[in-house]
Amino acid sequence: MSEKVKEDSVKEGSAKGRSVKGGREKDGFDKKRVLAISTGHFVHDCYTSFLAPALPLIIDKLGISYGMTGLLAVIQRIPSLFNPIVGIIAERPVMRYMVIFSPSLTALFMSLIGVAPGYIFLAILLFFSGISSTLWHIPTPVMVKKFSGKRTGKGMSYFMVGGELARTAGPMIILGVISWWGLEGTWKMMPLGFVASLVLYLNFRNANFKPATSSRHHTEGSYWQIFIRYSAAFALTGGFTLFRAGMKSSLTYYLPTFLTSTGNTLQYAELALTVIQLSGAMGALFAGTISDRIGRNRTLLVISLVTPLLTFLFLNLKGFWIFPVLIPLGFFLFAPVSVMLATVQDLNTEKKAFVNSIYMTLNFFVSVMIYPLVGAIIDRVGFMPTFRAMAFIGFGATLIVLLTWNKMVHITDKSHPPELS
Repeated sequence: MSEKVKEDSVKEGSAKGRSVKGGREKDGFDKKRVLAISTGHFVHDCYTSFLAPALPLIIDKLGISYGMTGLLAVIQRIPSLFNPIVGIIAERPVMRYMVIFSPSLTALFMSLIGVAPGYIFLAILLFFSGISSTLWHIPTPVMVKKFSGKRTGKGMSYFMVGGELARTAGPMIILGVISWWGLEGTWKMMPLGFVASLVLYLNFRNANFKPATSSRHHTEGSYWQIFIRYSAAFALTGGFTLFRAGMKSSLTYYLPTFLTSTGNTLQYAELALTVIQLSGAMGALFAGTISDRIGRNRTLLVISLVTPLLTFLFLNLKGFWIFPVLIPLGFFLFAPVSVMLATVQDLNTEKKAFVNSIYMTLNFFVSVMIYPLVGAIIDRVGFMPTFRAMAFIGFGATLIVLLTWNKMVHITDKSHPPELS
């Protein structure tokens, strides 16, 4: 009789949206642990965004050229070349330790950039911060997937909003630190990363991350076979990113320069960038959840059509009127990331860290290639023609979604509801 009462109690708890054990929602979404990873993402990426705002002072201190300054960004991203290797390593239980210690390592290296006595020392700090950043970004989406149950898109939305908010908060934090303690005082920001690692340790020290069984491994074959099997997913995420990269770089990296070149003040340009980044954080937050409801492909299709149209509208407005457009534009500009992360984690494979590493590697090569290319085109033909061309090219993402649609339905995890395919 007592067993019957206990069983009814569990059912009642599930009916209210939560199971008795672990604090998970009835669809398997573990909000506590997903939020822990998302908060860790925010703290981690705040540190990685310290470099750009501090560069003017670092240049004055070390007396380095702009060419050497540009090389620093490349040095920091070199470890991304080893994403697939990290992805293979992250398939093992060591994944949890990679995630737990990454915020501390990144905090250690990035908090010392202000006290770097020379260029070589600074470059070494940035290189190692790139390694710790790689150790963070490859396994964390896999962990989010594990604790999101059937709501992978919702989990990726939580995860990505942490990273997007860090892009806005990080520069403000480091500029505040410098204004209080000077460039040499950046080391005082180090403890926050240690606190983030402690929080992650308390949440995941006992988390169960079992490696794929040997039989499953033989069924899936080699990593090269896995890559070929899911090539449609990489074509979707890589192609979608490629066609939109020029538009995204124009509206973020080059936006302040574009607005000031047309006679606007620097404060106006910085406000515009802040608006598009904050609305982008909302896009990252809600897009994944929306894709849980209407499907990944449908969500990406809408995004691929709306973003270029909003870009053309933005380019035809001036003064105050750009801001009502920048809000939805930022939303759709940053929205695809959480959807594509969810798409990769939906693939019907246990090697999820590996497939995520391929996605991250493609993103690295696209960003490295596109940013200087857009800059070179601006030098040759000017801002307005370049921005319009990038918006037009952005429609190519629609074609990518349509061409891979049917294939994606067959390679996604069948444990998800049909509408997710």
